[in-house]
Amino acid sequence: MERGRRGEVPSEPSAGPPERWALLHTGTTSPAGAHSPAGDAAGGEGPHAAGHAQGAEPPDARTGQHADVAHLHLLLARWHRERRLAGGRAVPEPCPDPAGDPLRQREPEPRSGVQDLRHARGHQAGQGGSGMRRPWQRVAGAGLPGTTEAWRAPGRCWGPGLPPAAWVLGKGSSWSPPAMALQLFDFIAQCVCQFLAGISSPQQRLPLGFVFPFSCRQTGLDKAELISWSKGFSCSDVEGKDVVQLLQSAINKQELCHVDVFALMNDTVGTMMTCSTEGEPCEVALVVGTSTNSCFMAEAQQVEMAEKASGQMCVNTEWGYFGDDGSLSDVLTPYDQRVDQESANPGEKRFEKLVASLYLGEIVRHVLTALAAEKALFIGSSVAVLRTKDVLKTQQVLEINNNEEGMAKARSALEALGLQPSEQDCCRVQQICRAVVSRAAVLCAAGLAAILSHMCQSRELEQMVVNVGVDSKLYRGHSRFGEILQSVTGLLAPECKATLLPSVDGTGRGAAMVTAVALRLAAQRREVEQLLAPLWLSRADLERVQALMRREMELGLGRESNADSSVRMLPTYVRGTPDGTEQGEFLALDLGGTNFRVLVVRVAQDGIRMASEIYVIPTTVMQGTGEALFDHIIECIVDFQLKQNLMDQILPLGFTFSFPCQQLGLDKAVLLSWTKGFSASGCVGQDVVHLLREAAQRKQHLGLKVVAVVNDTVGTMMSCAYEDPKCEIGLIVGTGTNACYMEEMENVGTVEGEQGRMCINMEWGAFGDNGCLDDFFTNFDQLVDEKTINAGKQRFEKLISGMYLGEIVRHILLALVEKQVLFRGKPCPKLQTRDIFQTKFLSTIEMDGLALQKVRAILQDLELQASFEDSILVREVCRTVSLRAAQLCAAGLAAVVEKMRENRGLAQLAVTVGVDGTLYKMHPHFSQNLQKMLQDLAPNCTVTLLQSEDGSGKGAALVAAVGCREAEP
Repeated sequence: MERGRRGEVPSEPSAGPPERWALLHTGTTSPAGAHSPAGDAAGGEGPHAAGHAQGAEPPDARTGQHADVAHLHLLLARWHRERRLAGGRAVPEPCPDPAGDPLRQREPEPRSGVQDLRHARGHQAGQGGSGMRRPWQRVAGAGLPGTTEAWRAPGRCWGPGLPPAAWVLGKGSSWSPPAMALQLFDFIAQCVCQFLAGISSPQQRLPLGFVFPFSCRQTGLDKAELISWSKGFSCSDVEGKDVVQLLQSAINKQELCHVDVFALMNDTVGTMMTCSTEGEPCEVALVVGTSTNSCFMAEAQQVEMAEKASGQMCVNTEWGYFGDDGSLSDVLTPYDQRVDQESANPGEKRFEKLVASLYLGEIVRHVLTALAAEKALFIGSSVAVLRTKDVLKTQQVLEINNNEEGMAKARSALEALGLQPSEQDCCRVQQICRAVVSRAAVLCAAGLAAILSHMCQSRELEQMVVNVGVDSKLYRGHSRFGEILQSVTGLLAPECKATLLPSVDGTGRGAAMVTAVALRLAAQRREVEQLLAPLWLSRADLERVQALMRREMELGLGRESNADSSVRMLPTYVRGTPDGTEQGEFLALDLGGTNFRVLVVRVAQDGIRMASEIYVIPTTVMQGTGEALFDHIIECIVDFQLKQNLMDQILPLGFTFSFPCQQLGLDKAVLLSWTKGFSASGCVGQDVVHLLREAAQRKQHLGLKVVAVVNDTVGTMMSCAYEDPKCEIGLIVGTGTNACYMEEMENVGTVEGEQGRMCINMEWGAFGDNGCLDDFFTNFDQLVDEKTINAGKQRFEKLISGMYLGEIVRHILLALVEKQVLFRGKPCPKLQTRDIFQTKFLSTIEMDGLALQKVRAILQDLELQASFEDSILVREVCRTVSLRAAQLCAAGLAAVVEKMRENRGLAQLAVTVGVDGTLYKMHPHFSQNLQKMLQDLAPNCTVTLLQSEDGSGKGAALVAAVGCREAEP
């Protein structure tokens, strides 16, 4: 593989020059990994930002007492309730799932009301408005061409997939945020330039990952508009602009043309990514430092803003804003209220002010102040110092929590403030510190339990095992915090077994993983698009198919040109549709596939009643002799008549025979060719009604009165015409496909007479057999065609019908495996089996709202060990194949309705199409895709698609009824 090109990821280190991922981290006033007395920033950030040092501290505080478990259950219930109200909305912030395709998103919609996960209120005038909050963020797509969903981590990029030269900018230097946007990003670009100069980086293409822990609206992994600054940053002219573009422009000014800002992410997402390992994906991340946040892999169908409800999507909750609408008012204590009032953003980030390390010292200070005022602490000492903000740091609170040295640390901290604590004072201060930190852990556990329960429910699991990445000063620095977090989470979400994994450099290594995965996915996406591109039909392609169908129809109707057409345009001798006067009892036979039906149909003024029986035709009979086939049919008829007590009656019989025939009369049809797997000998070129009558004589069944033989397509039209007089077209999309319509007799050159209309059986499944569709036949279609019993025949049918779509999908999946894109390139012996991937799987896999676990279960039943990433790709392949089928069907139907409109000299035609077939009925999107494209291709026709109710059975009886009616004197 050529090295250094954007989007290419080496599978393992090579002897050549190492490919590097640049990981840029900003959002703090000190280098990544630095420490200060104020504590680490969330997700690996540095100490307090400048604004905090000046007294502008973020909000949050709560009593130094535990919230009991009952209260936490209330909080959890509220969280779930509010989540449902929030509807899964999200403001974009992207990350590819460790193994999946990138995610995409739409613009956020401000909303008010109860929400558990919120965005910051807009700083600009008119953004959000009073009382409005931005919904929680979702990690968006990588902006790669054609991508729609996030995929789950395959783990392939971890470990050896990462080059040894991945690096993080910022170590060993510190700086203060400039005031202007250009100054900020120019400064960052200068740092990049200096860093690269220091490591003698080769001038090869260098993808750069940018950790930007501020609220952004992301529309791609490399596109992000800043919503608002926080953490002391206030650079002007940045909010509302694409920060990736600002940084890229600044880098270009440094003449670093080989550096591309490839991915921007939040530090929480980086934490989740860095905790994922080979075979052990991490699906939740929790950050509790100077600030707090969480993210998790959600089912895309739960996120309303997702363009397509498929796959999984990393959602950045921004849960620090939970409670800004007052929903946590019963949890807040007077101490929390005071901390909030003294913060730089009163009323905002209420949850964060209860749990983040930036505020715990302040909560403790206010508790101590209140107790001292009540003479419960520091009796005899001046406590004026406790009224000074930030005199007690969270780091000191954590040290006081220590079992062994806590008392000594308490005394030392208090004496440093000029207090004279007694032994009892030190003991009480330690108890208060423990209560405040424990409460923070319990509240984090409640939030985490809400996320886990939501994941478990949305995936329809009874039990769920999940890894949770944690990056937290509290978690690292206070063992009791982690114990409480683990135990309370288990108490509130007992159905979830969560393993807490401490993060290692989430803003560095995690960002490298995001960038590496995005590069790998970009390369894979190109492979997928190249493979599927021939199946994607443009509007011009479909208009060409429509024109070709119209040309073949005209040729097929002509007496002299009929032989040159691939569309046979066979007269059916059906001259009219039901008018409501038909009455009586009729037998109907339905032969169109592996199942054969016999029916008795009673037509009366108050409606139609039917009784039927299904009989199986063995493959040996289907592919044996014609005598054996028709003898089997007669045996089934006799069995049915015996069961229905009809042996003493001679009833008119309509015979639905769903194979290409040249009809010479209503009860005479010469078989032109077998389809649908039939190959019985001695039938082609013979009158099938005559073959049926001969079999009846052999079986001595003399009470058979065949009055009409029809195609199932004609039967479908007749059945629907009984319900809707405007129905003049029949369409079948099932095991095979065909269409019929009422043509003007003056245009039918193959039949004498010019008055009235006649139903024409198009036999459009053979459309393209003369080569006119060769440009639309892909390599996959060719592979399918070559293995059929009628290679080179029924070309249009092999692009559309249910008999072949599963095989097309199977060949595409094999190609993806060969390209190492699917199933990790591992051999799939079961997939080599012909017809193993049935078309019914397409209908199931493409169902709206189907969880990926169920898609995986379908694939696992086929012995295909599919990851979530694989499941998404299989679904995309299925959708591509079924969409093409629906669009091609629409193009053919558009040619039919436009011809009917022009025949009748109408500016606008209103017509109904009777439709039958398992693919049309069972596939969740086929009918909608067909209708949509038909409207586009035939805008002057108003077409109603009416699903047939037993067209091949009831329809055959109605043809017989109409025939009897017209035969009456």
